[in-house]
Amino acid sequence: MNPARAAALVRLAGSMLLPASLAAVSLSAQAANIYTCINAKGQRITSDRPIVECIDRTQELRNTDGSVKQVVPPSMTAEERAAHEDRLRQEMAAGAVKRDAIRRDRNLLSRYPDEPRHQRARTAALEPLNTALQATERRLTELEHDHKRLQQEAEFYKGRDLPRELKIKFGQNQAALQAQQDAAQNHLAEIQRINASYDQELVRLRRLWAGAAPGSVSPPASSSATR
Repeated sequence: MNPARAAALVRLAGSMLLPASLAAVSLSAQAANIYTCINAKGQRITSDRPIVECIDRTQELRNTDGSVKQVVPPSMTAEERAAHEDRLRQEMAAGAVKRDAIRRDRNLLSRYPDEPRHQRARTAALEPLNTALQATERRLTELEHDHKRLQQEAEFYKGRDLPRELKIKFGQNQAALQAQQDAAQNHLAEIQRINASYDQELVRLRRLWAGAAPGSVSPPASSSATR
């Protein structure tokens, strides 16, 4: 036989043997996977793949020598999977809340390292409102004086209709009084809200200053007041 042809035949035979050997290795690997379980009837079942009859119970993946290679837990039902996912979502939400609480407490400690700093912040927040309230009260006093003066002027017209101009002045005075009274109530409500917010914040800060870990302090029962 031609030497070149003989060499070609040898190479061809080698290339044919390689896929066969790979297939044999693959089959050997598959055979090494031995699944076993006890079904609902108490019977032991063995297979080279996960056993459908035992999908709801534990299966064992064994080596060829019988030793346990892996324990395969039962597959979850649709309801179990939904419950599991819901539990994971709740845990993630709780984790986010916890991280937010830690971040908020750290920011508080950074902004207010001591109580005097917190009190100065409260005073600064209330200052414009107190100034506005004082101005409103002064204006109310002026309007009340005007109202008394108009009443004294109206005494001259007892038993008669008031002049149109005087009626207009009474109406304007009453409208201005009502507006200033509303403004004063709004200022007082805002002052109360800000004080309540700082009071709640101070309770939290005092515990943090005392050594409580950021994020560990429970919020007050009523924490609706915010700044």
